[in-house]
Amino acid sequence: MIHLIPDSPEIKQLLYPFTATQPSRDLRLGIFTIAEKWEYLLGVTLVAEPDGGAKPDAIVPATQPVMIPGHWIPTAGLVARLKTGQEISPDRVLQYPWQLFEWNDWAIREDFALLTAQRRSAPVPATVTVIGKEQVFIEESARVSCCTINASTGPVYIGPNAEIMEGAHIRGPFALCEGGVVKMGSCVYGATTVGPYSVIGGEVKNSILMSHSNKGHEGYLGDSVIGRWCNLGAGTTVSNLRNTASEVSVWSAVKNEFIPAGLKCGLLMGDYSRSAINTRFNTGTVVGVCANIFDEGLSPKLIPDFSWGKDRYVWEKVLRDIDNWKKLKGKTLTTVEQSILQTLYEQG
Repeated sequence: MIHLIPDSPEIKQLLYPFTATQPSRDLRLGIFTIAEKWEYLLGVTLVAEPDGGAKPDAIVPATQPVMIPGHWIPTAGLVARLKTGQEISPDRVLQYPWQLFEWNDWAIREDFALLTAQRRSAPVPATVTVIGKEQVFIEESARVSCCTINASTGPVYIGPNAEIMEGAHIRGPFALCEGGVVKMGSCVYGATTVGPYSVIGGEVKNSILMSHSNKGHEGYLGDSVIGRWCNLGAGTTVSNLRNTASEVSVWSAVKNEFIPAGLKCGLLMGDYSRSAINTRFNTGTVVGVCANIFDEGLSPKLIPDFSWGKDRYVWEKVLRDIDNWKKLKGKTLTTVEQSILQTLYEQG
């Protein structure tokens, strides 16, 4: 039996801000979350436990439960070793949050092959200009019209009830998950994932929106990861490359200092955070959970949890505002989510 074990305190800090409010197994990379990809590869359903772990309703051949950390990335090789009883060693392990966008090209290609094997795409509409048609997969309930899709640079997956509006330009690898929307006139470069019920507009490149988040207007988002239930106001633009073309430094919660993160890194934004119109994010900015960002000039490179501009969010307004945003997409703040947020708020 395989058991995805809860994150240690160190892993939660290593992958901050995303693991402040969710376990690493629920992070999205490629088309799937980590847990969803385990399910797909193993053919089981993972059921969350109260402590954040997970267990399947079926087993792989093994005499004892196999304990797998949630931040191990499932691969075909790792699953093969599990099933044959070989020594368990991961091919990829998440150690830094920016690895999500760095590995997204690889992950989209892997997930596309898994998800579309032995399946037939819905027809590409006559109004769509497409290059590399064999690398485009459109689910039956998706809506696509009057746009361009170039899959010669990587596969393009368009999920159930997703929509690409007219005038959008898509370059693979690209994944638009269930209920996602690409707005009119958008320019989207690989490797980009638009998570479930998320919306993008403007220019986006090599970025991940986890789920239920919006970048609905003009502005640039590149080499970035946006958490759940976030909103980037119109004109929000992210710097992903320093003017000196030197290495980008990013705040590490576990080391309590800025550390090197490569030549390109834009914005790492935690769940429930929002930016005002025309916000300008500095290169390698980390935004914590439920920050409301409004200020002149470039943002600080570290914006703490529950920031309200330069002040601290009032707790009652935290709950009110998150619930207001969730209602826009037909959801409400759950008691479990509220408990997680309250614990995090009290720690601050």
